[in-house]
Amino acid sequence: MRRDVFQAIADPTRREIIGMLAHRSLNLNSVADQFGVSRPAISKHIKILTECGLVVIRQEGRERFCEAKLDKLHDVSHWVEQYRKFWTTKLDSLERYLEQLQPKKKKHGKRKK
Repeated sequence: MRRDVFQAIADPTRREIIGMLAHRSLNLNSVADQFGVSRPAISKHIKILTECGLVVIRQEGRERFCEAKLDKLHDVSHWVEQYRKFWTTKLDSLERYLEQLQPKKKKHGKRKK
């Protein structure tokens, strides 16, 4: 079953695993040692991350190492970008409105003095 990247980042544990692996590859035991949950639970998280294409497992002798492949996060970035544009437009509009109100308040304030 192929999952999408949004399923991967939906869980805080998986986000933390991605963050750890973004800096260096780790063996499965090293990843599991960072969490207070069972190793099988971490293995399930790693499996989802590999199905999403965010993590690859490479074998070195008897050890299995996890490596982050973060290019799939571009999908998330692209999706978020549309909302950034929306909110930037809204906030720019609010700023213009507030600037229009400012001179009125200053003039009004000068009359009171």
